[in-house]
Amino acid sequence: MTAVGGGSVQLHDARRKRRWTVELEPFELGVFAVTEQQVAELIGEPAPHPRRPATRISWLRAVRICNAASEWEGFDPAYTFDGEDVTWHVDADGYRLPTEAEWEFACRAGSTGPHYGPLPEIAWTSADGLTAPADVGLRLPNLNGLFDTLGNVWEWCWDLLDPGRYRDYRVFRGGGFADDAWNVRASVRRGGPPRTQHEDVGFRVARGGFDAEGAAQGWSAAADAERAGLGGALPPGWTPLR
Repeated sequence: MTAVGGGSVQLHDARRKRRWTVELEPFELGVFAVTEQQVAELIGEPAPHPRRPATRISWLRAVRICNAASEWEGFDPAYTFDGEDVTWHVDADGYRLPTEAEWEFACRAGSTGPHYGPLPEIAWTSADGLTAPADVGLRLPNLNGLFDTLGNVWEWCWDLLDPGRYRDYRVFRGGGFADDAWNVRASVRRGGPPRTQHEDVGFRVARGGFDAEGAAQGWSAAADAERAGLGGALPPGWTPLR
């Protein structure tokens, strides 16, 4: 984990054609995506490639692994569960998924363009011809000391993608080893159902508790409820939920 200082980041909702600025308090974020070895240590699964990012991890499983890591290290778990309904207790000090705002702010590390450096130096993309993720930490980090926030594997975030259209879909960010430069950008948003698993989607953990209820670091339960009632047409290029 590394400390990420507070600051501001501008986010963009393409469907609502809205941009807004989020003010963030300091938080911690994993220097690397969670690896196969780390998952193996927590839940006893085999790790054939210990230094690769753990993939084929659903969003629901990722939040449970976050709680397992918290309990292992004596922190207050960030999440409680009612079936597949997950509540984030924002005042808890345990491991959790970053919010979208935290993820983008940490990824950009002060940069304003689509990448924080030349892609061949910082990210694994389709240009490298990989058939599986690379080991973590083999390319240059950003100025926050974070490796592979762009490329290699997409990373789950806490936030809902677009509850007005995609109901329970959760966001993942950053692009993967099979994606081209257009998708491997700091602002690109993708997502999927919380039970889905992909060979190029993993996660990175955050920590930080906040003195609030139902809102923190650019996310709020009230905003999710408001967005869920919006409906409306999808922007060009978006695939309708089936």
